[in-house]
Amino acid sequence: MTRILESIRDPRDVRALSIEQLEQLAGEIRQRIIDVVSANGGHLASNLGVTELTLALHRVFDFSQDRLLWDVGHQCYVHKLITGRNERFETLRKAGGISGFPSTHESPYDLFDVGHAGTAIATAVGMARGDSLMERDTRVVALVGDASIVNGVAFEGLNQAGVLQRQLLVILNDNSMGIAKTQGGLAGYLARFRVSSIYEEVKKQLATQLPKVPLVGKPMLEALEHLRDALKASVSPHQIFEQLGFVYVGPVDGHDLPHLIEMLELLRNVHHPVLLHVMTEKGRGCDWASKDPCAFHSPNKFRIEGDTVVIPKSERKNWTSAFADVCIDLMNTDRRVIALTAAMPDGTGLAKVRKAHPERVLDCGIAESCTVDIAAGMAKSGARPICAIYSTFLQRAFDQVFQEVTLQKLPVIFAMDRAGFVGGDGAVHHGYLDVGYLRGFQNMVVMAPADEPELSAAIRFALTLDGPAALRYPRDSVPDPQPSADGACPPFALGESRLLREGPDATILAYGTQVDFALQAARTLETEDIFVTVVNARFAKPIDTRMVTAAVERGAPIVTVEDHSVAGGFGSAVLEAANRLGLPTTDITRLGMDENTFYKHGSRNGQLAEAGIDAAGIAQTVRALVSQRRTARSEATGVMRHDAADVALRRSASGRGRVTTG
Repeated sequence: MTRILESIRDPRDVRALSIEQLEQLAGEIRQRIIDVVSANGGHLASNLGVTELTLALHRVFDFSQDRLLWDVGHQCYVHKLITGRNERFETLRKAGGISGFPSTHESPYDLFDVGHAGTAIATAVGMARGDSLMERDTRVVALVGDASIVNGVAFEGLNQAGVLQRQLLVILNDNSMGIAKTQGGLAGYLARFRVSSIYEEVKKQLATQLPKVPLVGKPMLEALEHLRDALKASVSPHQIFEQLGFVYVGPVDGHDLPHLIEMLELLRNVHHPVLLHVMTEKGRGCDWASKDPCAFHSPNKFRIEGDTVVIPKSERKNWTSAFADVCIDLMNTDRRVIALTAAMPDGTGLAKVRKAHPERVLDCGIAESCTVDIAAGMAKSGARPICAIYSTFLQRAFDQVFQEVTLQKLPVIFAMDRAGFVGGDGAVHHGYLDVGYLRGFQNMVVMAPADEPELSAAIRFALTLDGPAALRYPRDSVPDPQPSADGACPPFALGESRLLREGPDATILAYGTQVDFALQAARTLETEDIFVTVVNARFAKPIDTRMVTAAVERGAPIVTVEDHSVAGGFGSAVLEAANRLGLPTTDITRLGMDENTFYKHGSRNGQLAEAGIDAAGIAQTVRALVSQRRTARSEATGVMRHDAADVALRRSASGRGRVTTG
């Protein structure tokens, strides 16, 4: 059988295929996605579920002119394969390769770089209004999936869309799943539709038979209309979409290509907002993915051995697992503790916690703002909620963190997974703003643990506070515990840092996971007779003023390091503290993410290196600063002092071999 996928260069090639060829293409696309995701990692189950739907859309619409807006952009792999990116698909999520999300840099078929949920309907309304204003004859389609319809912004978009006086098609890809099982009342509402085959059958029969009824008078027609409405109401008593101004159509089988194409052709030119409810199976065409769509939502690399799928496990524990263990330990002894997440129980580790304490974990669905408000209500009632939300997604609840939590000084703990660089998910998911906006809130304590013992200590410390606290950690393995004199992790104390090693040549103030890189850099520099002080800052708010004062008074270059934007981050907090204390800031150099760069997808290690905040980058910065300082001194004094006696003196001053904790 001749393969078809390799011949697809453009959606026009899809429109030239027969139904039989489209079905063959769907199978080839699924295999292509499985092959690449198994090698690179990525979003698997959701893309397998939208294969026929994506092909049908490109068969009926011309998205070189029409508009296709993606909600939860990770469902775009099929779209990428048929819009000219098949040849490079092996580079998916790799540095310099294809993004795992829609990318305006890759193709004119991608209208937005998008990776957050709830946005498609509102942007579709905007494009529809804009095109009408500019007198463009376009059709606009918003594809909403993976339960993002429960997001508040999606409902705001629906409310705006319902009053449009033009074509707009919203497709609800209902796979009964989000990233995890769909949560909330709307999930039950949609479930009633899925089992309501009687309603669809009655609609079909009425549509067929009503025109054939003899003219027996208006009463008979009215009776039939009442019968239809009664049946409709008995199955779906609250037709929410029609109340919002949409013509509701469905549910239809999202894997029946001929029927999908037929429905889309019927709806293509309807001059009114329409919502097409499509039922799909997440992981379709792949037994192991469809049986466990949560596990195969966004797996790491895996291999297929016969009928078995093997996902290699790291030998090192990751931060997410460490967080889950801390939560379980706390819940074992403190009945006030409850954990919340917004559709990410697996990604945040709370799925593991739920197995141990099923009644103490709440998944609110893709609704971060609502999640934070629920946590505020719990805290007001005496509970101690821990909100486990990715750093990039907590941005969606900025106002709720302010209004309902910090303004009320409520003891909500924000555990921000995926802080800093995230690797393959790239720019749409990097967590690079949390320190900047959280430390601006009154009453907020902002922390970053450096290892697993510190993660536990930070959360336990947060539970002692009367107000809110936040801590951040990356999608990465947990580094080895920091050295300490007695092998124990000193408890957290408000606004106190931890001195790890001393040296006269420079001071590295490291925040969070960058502490391990700072220690690695210090060991490298020591082999070059450069001896540095390393401080684990622990807090970005309140900043340790004694730490800042001591660093400046050493009279050596100071380097702050963080896995966060340099704009408004930990380094900025150090500068501000020095300014308040009346200390000079000319010797302070900040390392972090460049505030004018969107770092693209690739490996996390590669991204850290690009920003110069891995061990090699930190060492290079310190080396250059120390060299500049020595050169300046020698030019000022006319003496170049870097002989064996000088090295011995500085080695002695460095406290080499002595670990200081404080």
